[in-house]
Amino acid sequence: MNKENILWKQKKIIDSVTPFSLLDYNGVPSAILWFSGCNMRCDFCYNQELVLNKGKYCFNDTLGFLESRKKLLKGIVLCGGEPTNCKELYCICKELKNIGYKVKLDTNGLNYNLIKILISENLIDFVALDFKALQNRFEQITKVKAHKFNNFVKTIKLLISSKIDYEIRTTYHEKLLSLEDIHKMLEFLKFYKYKKNYYIQNFINKKETLGGIRDRNKTNISKLIEQKYPFKVMFRNF
Repeated sequence: MNKENILWKQKKIIDSVTPFSLLDYNGVPSAILWFSGCNMRCDFCYNQELVLNKGKYCFNDTLGFLESRKKLLKGIVLCGGEPTNCKELYCICKELKNIGYKVKLDTNGLNYNLIKILISENLIDFVALDFKALQNRFEQITKVKAHKFNNFVKTIKLLISSKIDYEIRTTYHEKLLSLEDIHKMLEFLKFYKYKKNYYIQNFINKKETLGGIRDRNKTNISKLIEQKYPFKVMFRNF
């Protein structure tokens, strides 16, 4: 093993590990690797310790656990933070596939080039893509320059044209997204011929967020969205 192979395993990029979950990967028994760092600063984000702090563990620290659990676990969920913010993600996915795991990636879609490589080399099996907002609200909500929305669009087009299993989801809070915004996002997905379930997740949180948002929504938009699209709109936590 050369020096470069050793170094990527020793970089502290992981905040914590959830040893078992049936909820995060469509019923697949999985562990969750929580990555530190993010290229967004979303107002509704409650994982401040992941976004703002440096990692506590390197991949080597988790490797023994992951290898010992391969008979019990079937998948590994990569989330954060933003996993694609880590240059080591390619090597991590390769190592997880070598062990025999299915890999699910939770991502905001900005790192299109890396996601494309991971898909083309069959290093991930499922993508959960966070649809934060359309371009006109993108910078306000994510604190990322609006032109970077184009990377997100490229990722959506990549997923739709690929054979990988995936979903698109949006976290809804009425202080950030209006009902009109949601309708425009639905039309956007229709335009790009999206046909899988689209998940709208109600903001539920009791922790301090990056944007200081804590209160729950007063409007239950699940009763206000018509099912008139070539995909089904699903609601979580409403």
